[in-house]
Amino acid sequence: MAVPKYKPSKSRTRRRHSINRRLEVPNLATCSNCGNRVLPHRVCPKCGFYRGKQVFEPEDMA
Repeated sequence: MAVPKYKPSKSRTRRRHSINRRLEVPNLATCSNCGNRVLPHRVCPKCGFYRGKQVFEPEDMA
């Protein structure tokens, strides 16, 4: 069984963690009705449209 001869330094460990634990930016699509940036395959919270159809009426249009 392989056993490390020396303890990895904090900088080496943190460098590895920073690469592998990096947060990814979500892919955003533009709403075809209002142009708002929304997650793909989701109803636009600003206007209530999904794929060109009104799904719900938003409370405030401000």
